[in-house]
Amino acid sequence: MAEVLVVFDPPMSDKEGRTYVARICGRETSDRLWEGWIEFTPQAGGATLRTPRETQQPNRADLEYWAGGLTLTYLEGALVRARRPETPDLRPRTVDAHPTYDEPAPS
Repeated sequence: MAEVLVVFDPPMSDKEGRTYVARICGRETSDRLWEGWIEFTPQAGGATLRTPRETQQPNRADLEYWAGGLTLTYLEGALVRARRPETPDLRPRTVDAHPTYDEPAPS
């Protein structure tokens, strides 16, 4: 079951002047890791926005530690991601691919 781990105060504003209450949410996954995302509730009413998974941690305490280190700049970027869910996920991931060469090109 998901839970709210941190609520940021004061509310933050976007470039259009809308204000949001940001909160870090998390849950334990089926593989016993904890995933975290950010929700933004508009103070003027409307649907709460959320990001895709922002982090995955080995336990709840580590997720809380991660949440406690977030900056306003990070939250601003997360709000952009939440408002535009079509933004590609550029986080590193394992792929099933092999390089063509065994070394870089000569200088």
